[in-house]
Amino acid sequence: MKVSLKSAPVVNLNTIDPEDIGDVLAKIECSFNIKFESEDLNHVKTFGALCDLVIGKVKQVQADSCTTQQAFYKLRNAINAKKEVDRCDLKPTTKLCELFPRDNRIEVIADVEEEMGLHMNLLRPKQGIVWAFALSLLVFITVSFVYSIVGYVGMVASITGLILAGKFGKELKVKTLGDLSEKIAREHYLKCRRDAQTVNRTEIIDKVRDLFADNFQLEPATLTKQARFA
Repeated sequence: MKVSLKSAPVVNLNTIDPEDIGDVLAKIECSFNIKFESEDLNHVKTFGALCDLVIGKVKQVQADSCTTQQAFYKLRNAINAKKEVDRCDLKPTTKLCELFPRDNRIEVIADVEEEMGLHMNLLRPKQGIVWAFALSLLVFITVSFVYSIVGYVGMVASITGLILAGKFGKELKVKTLGDLSEKIAREHYLKCRRDAQTVNRTEIIDKVRDLFADNFQLEPATLTKQARFA
């Protein structure tokens, strides 16, 4: 996604929990097959400096091909192999709810992931269920100070509920095949490339920006080079 940085407000990234920042850095490492060293990150104070660091660590040769487009073709071929859908019916605007019916959604998506050799992280539980278990966990934590056994059993049940909800959730995180192509292109950049020995360096900043924007519900335009971590 191309964004204009002219007159864009600067978001303050130092308000975000460092552990959450660490989670996104791990996704960047996985996507581009790089490794951040602690001494590298000690000098990173802005979003622009982080992007420069990523670009510097990516050693593959330059190729001016679009990774999102390649991700779409890879996804289309995998779906076609598992569902025998006519390729003409698989377009960026195709709705995922039509491709992956709810009754067997988990199984079909698992088959497509196996064909692609990557995890799309596409499904989630209903938010109401998550909030219900999270609230019950807080309640039982409070109860445990008075009735330890009851509180402990309740906490275990709540945590188990959250785990199962995550495992068997059927809600789609994105709506269309095009959206999913963009998602896997930023989360599995090299695996989506037709030739994993190449990268398109002009895309890297956009992919890193999209990872931050998606994880922290930020507008991509607010992630300017001047956005500060510290």
